[in-house]
Amino acid sequence: MSANLAALLYLLSGILFILALRGLSSPETARQGNFFGMAGMAIAIVTSLLAAQLDGASIALIIGGVMVGGGIGAVIARRISMTSMPQLVAAFHSLVGMAAVLVAAAALFAPEAFHIADPVSGHLHKLSLFELSIGTAIGAITFSGSVIAFAKLNGNMSGAPILLPLRHAINIALAAFIGLMIAFLMASGGDAKMAFWMIALAAFVLGVTLIIPIGGADMPVVVSMLNSYSGWAAAALGFTLENTALLVTGALVGSSGAILSYIMCKGMNRSFISVILGGFGDDGSAAAVAGPQGNAKQGSAEDAAFVLKNSGKVIIVPGYGMAVAQAQHALKEMADILKEEGVEVSYAIHPVAGRMPGHMNVLLAEAQVPYDEVFELEDINSAFANADVAFVIGANDVTNPAAEDDPSSPIYGMPVLQVWKAKTVFFVKRSLASGYAGVENPLFFRDNTMMLLGDAKKMAEEINKAMG
Repeated sequence: MSANLAALLYLLSGILFILALRGLSSPETARQGNFFGMAGMAIAIVTSLLAAQLDGASIALIIGGVMVGGGIGAVIARRISMTSMPQLVAAFHSLVGMAAVLVAAAALFAPEAFHIADPVSGHLHKLSLFELSIGTAIGAITFSGSVIAFAKLNGNMSGAPILLPLRHAINIALAAFIGLMIAFLMASGGDAKMAFWMIALAAFVLGVTLIIPIGGADMPVVVSMLNSYSGWAAAALGFTLENTALLVTGALVGSSGAILSYIMCKGMNRSFISVILGGFGDDGSAAAVAGPQGNAKQGSAEDAAFVLKNSGKVIIVPGYGMAVAQAQHALKEMADILKEEGVEVSYAIHPVAGRMPGHMNVLLAEAQVPYDEVFELEDINSAFANADVAFVIGANDVTNPAAEDDPSSPIYGMPVLQVWKAKTVFFVKRSLASGYAGVENPLFFRDNTMMLLGDAKKMAEEINKAMG
């Protein structure tokens, strides 16, 4: 394949990647966006194989690896539940990070295959060494950081912040050591192979120390941030390998992930710099777990059914508890029953509802909830004051009034859905325990709140039965 044709095909794949990102900006066009992304990646892979002019054995080995990896991915995709999707995304990010480290190692130990060595001295070009070192560092941070994020999301590690003594000093020392090793590797012309492994090792440790101080409330931002890191690692190696597709794809993923992380930080009133630096500047205070603040009124499905059926406007607020119980279909059925009774129904989505960006939107789309009934926080918050019922199902931290009322609360200043302004709040939850952020929710004890304790799906089904 000629270089001009390869460049043209890489440009086409880049355009398809851009169209994919645009499609993923809306639930209505997300499926089309996925197809654009798949087509772009297929073109990029085939172009890379043909442009490399490999022998038959090498092509067979690559195709075999693609089949094995693709087969494993297909099985995982079919078996994974939506509740485990955040963990899956974190796990996949870790694989991208490790791939970046391994590709960089291959380039260092076989520079002739990548045309990055001086033909006379045999030393690697300093710019190439810098690029692969940066790719290695970011990739290693992505790998270990994603493993920690997976452990926190999967329950293998506490979701609460784990604050190491002198953690900021440790992070600064690790970053300085990585910089020193990069300079040493460049000065050696690539001969100091041990410096490369020191970069990787220090970055692996830095990934851990950056992510473990981040609490569960910030986990959606972490997932998005690690996605950005994986993109930048790929972009750095795209320079080294002189691969246009890798460079463009990495830059798109890195920039879009960074923008999404920034938007989510604004939505949570978090400092973007603080989060990406592992809570740098945080005062180290843990989430306060207070005792009961009053007596919570507990209701039944029949109570909720009567009030809902006689309402004029109902706003449904889904959260991670809905995902765990797989209650979205029962919830959609409840909304349909209410609409048949002439009740106006809408859904309120917080930017960080669930454990990853867009988690609730995907679940509601799976249940075929109309897109025009789903509203983001800034578009619907003012509507709660005119709502007869705010039906909170499995959400907690994103509805906590302490974010507005209590300056001492760890989540103070975070924009939340003002469900308490509705005439009646039905709160479906398994217990009165605190949410993922470990913060007590005083909404449970307000006069206009009725707790519907139990499994979210079962409770929704009982309400539907009572209304029918």
